Amino acid sequence: MIDGTCQTFVSDCHVRAAVELINHTWDPVVLSALRAGPTRRNDLLVRITGISDKVLTQALHRLRARGLVVRQGNGERPPGSHAAVYQLSPLGGSFANGPLAQLAQWAAANQADLIEPSTTS
Repeated sequence: MIDGTCQTFVSDCHVRAAVELINHTWDPVVLSALRAGPTRRNDLLVRITGISDKVLTQALHRLRARGLVVRQGNGERPPGSHAAVYQLSPLGGSFANGPLAQLAQWAAANQADLIEPSTTS
């Protein structure tokens, strides 16, 4: 459904497709870290506190496979560069700077309620 009113039981719901982009814990964090611009992998490891080398590799692989992140390397490196550089693709940039950034703003604005949910039922 294109009108944005798809129901939760519809398997091809656009909301479901978008949520799958951030289904893995570290994927939205990596996308957010890449909003700062093209970054070497080792710099991402430093920038993203708590992520392991293996988990970062898996996240970058998933995000590249979805077309959200591109890698410059293997002959595409800038002169003098000794490591691959990762950056958001145009699609990844539109997602990271749009809905993902808005989700982060919403979470920040509602942090207290998210940490200590209301006990009224």
